[in-house]
Amino acid sequence: MEKAQNIKDLLEWYISAGVSETCGDTCLKILSAQENSFQSPVRQATTNLSQNKIASAQNARELCTQAQSLAELKTLVSNFQGCSLKLTAKSTVFGDGNPNASLMIVGEAPGADEDRMGLPFVGRSGRLLEKMLSAIGLKREDVYITNVLPWRPPGNRTPTDAEVSICLPFLKRQIELIKPRLLLLLGGSAANALLDNSDSISRLRGRFLEYQTSLTTSVPALASFHPAYLLRNSAQKAKAWSDFLRILKKLKEN
Repeated sequence: MEKAQNIKDLLEWYISAGVSETCGDTCLKILSAQENSFQSPVRQATTNLSQNKIASAQNARELCTQAQSLAELKTLVSNFQGCSLKLTAKSTVFGDGNPNASLMIVGEAPGADEDRMGLPFVGRSGRLLEKMLSAIGLKREDVYITNVLPWRPPGNRTPTDAEVSICLPFLKRQIELIKPRLLLLLGGSAANALLDNSDSISRLRGRFLEYQTSLTTSVPALASFHPAYLLRNSAQKAKAWSDFLRILKKLKEN
């Protein structure tokens, strides 16, 4: 009897996690409530976990409409409890820089140094970014720098789609408040999140695309390699340099 109960508990855990099939030597489909001998209640179309994530994303969007300044938005983000990443992060890493900047730079998420200091791009990647900006005549104080996520994923893992969905309204509101003339999206994850596509950074970089704001306006956006990637792949720095030259040219045109 105890063994049967353990099996039942395990199956219910699989179902709540969204598992519909298991594979061994042969494929076995998990039976529905009507089919299995345990007569479990019919599972809802979306799990409680999925419903919580949907509600958190909606809550973030609603909160963003209340923020009429970056200071107000920063407070809302700091007090937000709808993303589990906040439980493991040391700091809420909001944007940093010139709130009137023409150029807004967006990365993926804070790393260990950023989490410790509470500022975006302050580690090795940040130092490389500052050198690249300096090469086109810009200082960190001239631009606004932020990330898609304000909290560091454990172990610097790739953020899940749900985590991006929950945090994305905060980034979009920053863009609306700053009203930059140009967006520089560093890395495929940042570009995919804002441009709503799944193309690789190699396919996206090198040309200006359009980011559509919720205010029915668009902002030219250029995707390029993340500095962390360039630190591991120095052969790609020449391509990144050409992207920064495109940014400089575009800024001079406007």
